[in-house]
Amino acid sequence: MTVTVFTKYRCPQCEATKRQLTKQGIAFEVVDLAENPSTLEQLQQAGFRQAPIVITPDASWSGYRPDLIKQLATQEVTAQQTVRSAAPMSVLA
Repeated sequence: MTVTVFTKYRCPQCEATKRQLTKQGIAFEVVDLAENPSTLEQLQQAGFRQAPIVITPDASWSGYRPDLIKQLATQEVTAQQTVRSAAPMSVLA
């Protein structure tokens, strides 16, 4: 699963989001909006008004949302369990 966190400098909510994602074991990529002004403009045009902006394959939100991060962690665990249960078992001869 690809999770991208768009951040800005000196943003307490951005830091809290990254800490919570790490705590939940969710891998993520960080994009600094100060270094990507065209991305910032696109996100603003899409209606986002505060940082951080988190984009996942199934959802997106802005601000520090520990409830959504925990929900994302639960989805990740469920997906991993599904993959493991679908893996073929080796047959011993």
